[in-house]
Amino acid sequence: MSDTSKPTLLERVFAATSTEESRNLYDEWAKTYDSDMAEHDFTAPRLVAEAASRGLKLNHLPDQKIALSKISIADAGCGTGLVGIELAKLGAKEIDGLDISEGMLDVARKTGAYRDLKIADLMARLPIVDGTYDALTCCGTFTHGHLGPEPLAEFVRVVKTSGIVVATILDSHWTEKGFEAEVERLEKEEKVKVVEKHSHAYRKDAGGGRVLVLKKMEEVGRGEESRF
Repeated sequence: MSDTSKPTLLERVFAATSTEESRNLYDEWAKTYDSDMAEHDFTAPRLVAEAASRGLKLNHLPDQKIALSKISIADAGCGTGLVGIELAKLGAKEIDGLDISEGMLDVARKTGAYRDLKIADLMARLPIVDGTYDALTCCGTFTHGHLGPEPLAEFVRVVKTSGIVVATILDSHWTEKGFEAEVERLEKEEKVKVVEKHSHAYRKDAGGGRVLVLKKMEEVGRGEESRF
């Protein structure tokens, strides 16, 4: 008989108190992560991919797959590659994944959805030149035991002018953890425009969260070439 009182890996990850603890837990969880998330009806990766497509204004094109194939996308906190898989279904080919867990990246590598995969701490400055990507996605990292709102500005830095950042944010964290205030700050400083911030029930028994879409605005006195 199984011990139902033993914390699940999901519960242990949510309770993590350090980057190293999170890394070790995700390394341990990598092999069963996808099946565990399927049990929770985790639809956030699909919602993020679809929001990225909308944000890039590609839905009106006659052949969306050809258009998406030319778009460069960074998938921050890519995990086992669930977002990459959904983006690839829409035709994306130039997807680079970043994650803190080598175990997760090993699984993501086997999906064939990614052009490149690298270890990265999302709480630090990313090893990416300003304005490199057309879009950046971040799914499932703005939640319990994970990141605060600080990386949002860094995500905006690495996308091109008129490029987008798409991120899921737990509803209970939106105001309580300072995400709303950070987004308002970025808007006030005219660094971003909010394209979407709708709530979705993207995981069974979790209460749902926002799918935030930010468009990067052109910096005064400095232009970046955009392909949109």
